[in-house]
Amino acid sequence: MTQAYTPPRVWTWEKANGGEWASLNRPIAGATHDKVLPVGDHPFQLYSLATPNGQKVTILLEELLAAGHAAEYDAWLIRIGEGDQFGSGFVEVNPNSKIPALMDRSGETPVRVFESGAILMHLAEKFGAFLGDSAKRPEMLSWLFWQMGSAPYLGGGFGHFYAYAPYKMEYPIDRFAMEVKRQLDVLDRHLADNRFMTGDDYTIADIAIWPWYGRTVHGESYDAGEFLDVGIYKNVIRWADEILERPAVQRGRMVNKTSGDPTQQLHERHDASDFDTKTQDKIG
Repeated sequence: MTQAYTPPRVWTWEKANGGEWASLNRPIAGATHDKVLPVGDHPFQLYSLATPNGQKVTILLEELLAAGHAAEYDAWLIRIGEGDQFGSGFVEVNPNSKIPALMDRSGETPVRVFESGAILMHLAEKFGAFLGDSAKRPEMLSWLFWQMGSAPYLGGGFGHFYAYAPYKMEYPIDRFAMEVKRQLDVLDRHLADNRFMTGDDYTIADIAIWPWYGRTVHGESYDAGEFLDVGIYKNVIRWADEILERPAVQRGRMVNKTSGDPTQQLHERHDASDFDTKTQDKIG
């Protein structure tokens, strides 16, 4: 049994604490070094990594392009394991030092947008796309913000203690596994009666939820598919499978990806042809 912990009267930062990400976690904000962000030729400049939050935005951008919208973009790689998110240029775009971050340069004055949900809303409203039936807008927004509030329990909660903490602890793993399974059950019950999150319309709610929970029911999150018994969530699996069949989703999940199959890694994306010519199996 883990020894009981008695908190001190005043917490102090011990840099060695934090498990796999200890070298990057800190209790203060701001830049740690000077680094100017690159700027490409397209209206949208994305600074990101293919985490679930990063994939939301690249999937939407690829969906917008596939639908014929003028959403051409440059996607620059931010290596969070190396601390790129603490560079001065990135902090100017996102003072919270989290990916993804977007600079919208389509107008006279560049506009910064940070937080993945805000970026999805900004782009969807800008192009009037993937918002679904206006009568169901409150439902779409409810599921979009459900994801924003729920995913930290999956990633920062379950994922941290199951995969990244310096040692296994029964209580937090049980606590967050229970919550992740409750969330999956919420989705499974809803998707029993809905093709997508708001019925028959594929929206940014689906785009937001899929990289987190689709990946989970496909057994890819933290190698915990068996532990979470994800096969029981049949409706979520059906929904996740259908979304994965979309070509724009397949492209979007490749952008800024730095792990796994080299054929599926496109570290930076500046043109549609990059998917055919610049994956890591071709240039690595």
